[in-house]
Amino acid sequence: MKMNIQKLEAEERKVTGRKVKALRREGVVPANIFGKNFKSKAIQIDQKEFSKVFEKAGETGLIDLVMGKTKNTVLVSKVQRDPVTDDLLHVDFRHVNLKEKITAQVPLEVVGQSPAEKQGLGTLVQMINEIEVEALPTDFPEKIEVNVEKLEKVDDAVLVKDLKIDKDKLTIVDDLEGIVAKVEGIQEEKEPEPVETAEGETPEGEEEAKPEGEEKEAEAVEETPKEQG
Repeated sequence: MKMNIQKLEAEERKVTGRKVKALRREGVVPANIFGKNFKSKAIQIDQKEFSKVFEKAGETGLIDLVMGKTKNTVLVSKVQRDPVTDDLLHVDFRHVNLKEKITAQVPLEVVGQSPAEKQGLGTLVQMINEIEVEALPTDFPEKIEVNVEKLEKVDDAVLVKDLKIDKDKLTIVDDLEGIVAKVEGIQEEKEPEPVETAEGETPEGEEEAKPEGEEKEAEAVEETPKEQG
């Protein structure tokens, strides 16, 4: 299902470099617009408004960036976040021509349940979470479903070529033989084997125990001073 074009207010950004930290403290996120036959622009957007729009649009939904009387139709290309606080640091928008095909990453979503996993024969593992697709900007789906209901035994898999897409509008760029999801066998935990040693030898890291009497006798010998000759 295609998503409606979202709208987001933006302003031209004159602050650059380290000074953008002041913008972030005010709830403003620095951003850029770039694209084919498009002169890059430095802009700024409201953090809360962007979060609302991005939640609906994701990376495949179109957004109209409105700057006064100017409107640019874009896709979200990259979102940078602080690795510790997860705060928004920067956003890259990709300007698009609605009449020209482009490539973009489309998320994959597993649907259904694998009979093999349901019967406890194995575990379903999703190998990739998105694929690269070529299409007109208005034809990108929100996601592509990965049906796993035919995976009945270990090593059964869904390949990229098995994905159900509208081939009149979408072209998959990635390797068609790539594995999207696969049933892997359950790994049994093996108990560690006991260490075998030759008779009379002591396993490495252990000291051979001596009878209590021998230990005291050895200590006494060490403490007796040698005779002066």
